[in-house]
Amino acid sequence: MNFGRVITAMITPFDENGAVNYSVVEKLAANLAENGSDSIVVCGTTGESPTLTWSEEYQLFKVVKAAVSGKAKVIAGTGSNSSDEAIEATKQAAKLDVDGSLQVVPYYNKPPQSGLYCHYEAIAKSCPDLPILLYNVPSRTSQNLLPETVAKLAKIPNIVGIKEASGNIDQASQIRATTPKEFTIYSGDDSLTLPLLAVGATGVVSIASHLVGNQIQEMIQAFESGKNQLATQIHVELFPLFKVLFCTTNPIPLKAALKMQGWQVGSPRLPLTELPEELLENLELIMKQSSLIK
Repeated sequence: MNFGRVITAMITPFDENGAVNYSVVEKLAANLAENGSDSIVVCGTTGESPTLTWSEEYQLFKVVKAAVSGKAKVIAGTGSNSSDEAIEATKQAAKLDVDGSLQVVPYYNKPPQSGLYCHYEAIAKSCPDLPILLYNVPSRTSQNLLPETVAKLAKIPNIVGIKEASGNIDQASQIRATTPKEFTIYSGDDSLTLPLLAVGATGVVSIASHLVGNQIQEMIQAFESGKNQLATQIHVELFPLFKVLFCTTNPIPLKAALKMQGWQVGSPRLPLTELPEELLENLELIMKQSSLIK
């Protein structure tokens, strides 16, 4: 399975009452597919998956799949810190004909590396025809999926890659050195996309691609074609936006940025809150400097 270079971790729009706004979901997904996104992760952390019900998630998979049919692939976020729950959710998503599944490292219960291996092995075996991306984000899960474990998991046929969000370039380098070339590595941080490309990554699971998907795609294509100076120039131009979108917990700044562009994405669900005024002013300034709003 080729998920492409730019995978967007899509937000979940809500209406004024806090319900999922499926009409905006449809429009936003179509817009992403037309502006640089090769694939879309639905119901990942950026999509506020911890506060979504399973019925909401399955409906989101259906709506996005229909909206981007033939234009982008759909990757369902069906991970959990309960292996049984992750297996059941992944089976249900597979029935909806999604293109793949993103599986986050189990959070809070801090399994050892042997437990992480068994967790992923069980999920993969439960849906042997569904491509699976591992998702390592120790800042959120409290546990790091080590390169040695990734290398073992890469031998399972339908575990095809990893979203590596440890922020550790050495770790990404070790994964590249110990996995087959077909095993794809995606940066989990927009600001580290270009550095990770240099050590063998394929692309990025991005949030900034909601706003600058075409530019990120251009940066990656420039690097791949040997135009390193152009790739660096684009990276430097986008860097302030990359950083401001993480001025507080994702997706709070991203939702604020999309609202500045006129998208009716609603407020984050509690326990996330709106972006504070002092951070909002800085975000607005950088959005203007990036010509993303007037």
